[in-house]
Amino acid sequence: MTPSRSLRAGIFLPPFHPTDEDPTLCMERDFELIEWLEKLGFAEAWIGEHHSGGFELYGAPDLFIAMAAARTKRIMLGTGVMSLPYHHPFILADRMVQLDHQTRGRAMFGIGPGLLTSDAMILGIDPETQRARMEESLEIIVRLMNGETVTKTSDWYAMKEARLQLRPYTQPRPHLAIASAITPNGGKVAGRFGLGMLCVAVSNGMGYDALDLNWNIAQDFAARHGQTMDQRQWRLMAPFHIAETREKALANVKWGFDKWQDYAYAISPLGGAAIGLGSLESIIADGRGAIGTPDDAVAVLEKFWAKTGGFGGILMLAHDWADWEATKRSYELFARYVLPKFNGANDARNESMEWMRANRDDFSAQNRAATKKTIDTHFAATSLGMGAAKGRTAE
Repeated sequence: MTPSRSLRAGIFLPPFHPTDEDPTLCMERDFELIEWLEKLGFAEAWIGEHHSGGFELYGAPDLFIAMAAARTKRIMLGTGVMSLPYHHPFILADRMVQLDHQTRGRAMFGIGPGLLTSDAMILGIDPETQRARMEESLEIIVRLMNGETVTKTSDWYAMKEARLQLRPYTQPRPHLAIASAITPNGGKVAGRFGLGMLCVAVSNGMGYDALDLNWNIAQDFAARHGQTMDQRQWRLMAPFHIAETREKALANVKWGFDKWQDYAYAISPLGGAAIGLGSLESIIADGRGAIGTPDDAVAVLEKFWAKTGGFGGILMLAHDWADWEATKRSYELFARYVLPKFNGANDARNESMEWMRANRDDFSAQNRAATKKTIDTHFAATSLGMGAAKGRTAE
């Protein structure tokens, strides 16, 4: 029997929600989704930070996590991601350590430079400075979480003898992971600090083609800085929607895909194609996501596995393309049929059944013989008993 894989499943919740729905109810549905995922055995959920565009609601993923943690008991919850250039590094470190305590260690700290240029414009940040500021901020946050006292002044923050008054609940610190999509910067930063990675796996020419490259870059930079990269903390994100048939899956996601595409065109003249999601048909054809059956999803995971040589977690993009009931059903099918098949969770059960099937004639014959012997022994003993009883009566 070959060893089973141990791929974890989670979601990446930007969140996407159409602008014709009540935003408060959308938030409540997201909390219900986290509860549902926990019941299904999903390992984690990552929640995004955005401040413009109207479609991605949460400006404070840590606040969402605080509420979601109060409604769940096991599932890990991460910021996906917190945009470091938007925040004072000391305040952000302080908030995340508090959240680490409130969740009893279930909070993870996903970081990035900030995705939407419109957010940077609102805050008066030059987009060309975002990646450098992210790395600068991360260095400060790591030092603070490690218990250091930091004095530093830059062109966008100042600290004087800054130290966290509360040490992390998780030792030595909460799990840190960086978003990595197209550029090699994510891999470089991950390697320098020994972080986990959240990688986008979409169409050719974008995240998918850079997957193994960025991981190799991370390993190279880790070696330079005395760090070690852990493949178990490497997560890939891709769109999935699962139904009993391909036709049903495609019909389900047509419910909300056009609304999402309209938002994508508000971000880029290329629409969803800018991130490899130009159409539902292209997602299916490229095989960088699955709109189909559980077997289709397994095939996509196998392709990702072959491309990367192995990774630790698959994050399903919470795209809100299907209605609520179809969305819940998709996650259920993934948990019931996709992940167990990919991980080989039932291999031993199936091997046991096949062993029994291969020996059924012999086992059945032995069972019949044992049954006959039991019956014969019973009646033989009964006959002897009756004979003895008749003898006593005659006397």
